[in-house]
Amino acid sequence: MPLSIDSLTEHDIAKTIDHSLLRPELDDAFVADGCRLAARYDVASVCVRPADVQRARAILAGTDVAVGTTIGFPHGNHATEVKVFEAKRALADGATELDMVLQIGALKSGRDADVLADIRAVVEVAHAAGAIVKVIFENAYLTDEEKVRACRLTEAGGGDFVKTSTGFASGGATHDDLRLMRANTSPHIRVKAAGGVRTLDGLLAVMELGVTRIGATATESIIEDFRARKAGGRPVATAATAPDAAY
Repeated sequence: MPLSIDSLTEHDIAKTIDHSLLRPELDDAFVADGCRLAARYDVASVCVRPADVQRARAILAGTDVAVGTTIGFPHGNHATEVKVFEAKRALADGATELDMVLQIGALKSGRDADVLADIRAVVEVAHAAGAIVKVIFENAYLTDEEKVRACRLTEAGGGDFVKTSTGFASGGATHDDLRLMRANTSPHIRVKAAGGVRTLDGLLAVMELGVTRIGATATESIIEDFRARKAGGRPVATAATAPDAAY
């Protein structure tokens, strides 16, 4: 059945959102304000740059908003040992969610064992600390066959989420990719859409496809739109009628 706004709470909407604070030019004040916005709307997490983790953790102390950061970002082709070091440092600084980019070049070269080992190494460090790992594919660079292999390698490596994109490539989350990723992972593996989900309609549409997290910079407008519609009863678009999310 299509999602009904009557069946959702603001908490349901907010806890699908990882508020993204990753652009390289963001200054300290912007990051701090973004963390406070995330706390005000009680989203799932903020995703900050590695150098901002300690600051974000301090601002969000006492809230129910997790601190996430990136590993091997944005290209994925760091040596595994470097990714493991990044993960350990991020965890020590207070991150509890790690969004890692898989080794894109290795995947495209058919070196699946190397991709698997890379994912598994970061997952082992994260899980030992009680943190979760979202594995970013960067689908704009991949064929469908490569996306399917990435799904299977993520699951074999113990990843908690498969994720479409960094937001820095030429394309982001598409409905076709989200369907493919959901179809090629077990139910316990969650799906994150990143790159292009900028509206409440876009969020509702990807939720219908099985997405449980999105990366968003439009957090405030999404939640304020939900509040307005909930109060006014305006109909919402569904996956059948809303345009595809696109970067």
